[in-house]
Amino acid sequence: MNNNESLRKMVHDARAPLNRISMNAELVKLVLENDMPKQKALEALSKIIANCQQCSEHLQEISDTHAAD
Repeated sequence: MNNNESLRKMVHDARAPLNRISMNAELVKLVLENDMPKQKALEALSKIIANCQQCSEHLQEISDTHAAD
């Protein structure tokens, strides 16, 4: 895999958790707007935190890969 293909794959991998963060943030918004059970919001917030960590790991991988170039 050449550098461009590798970079595209890493960017794609970083986008996945960002999409999940967005979806879970929308869920929290719906929960708060519609007075739904607090537990749903807490679960979504936990997923947001986990996905932020995953995204950070992907970005670190991109940084490490390109620092080696």
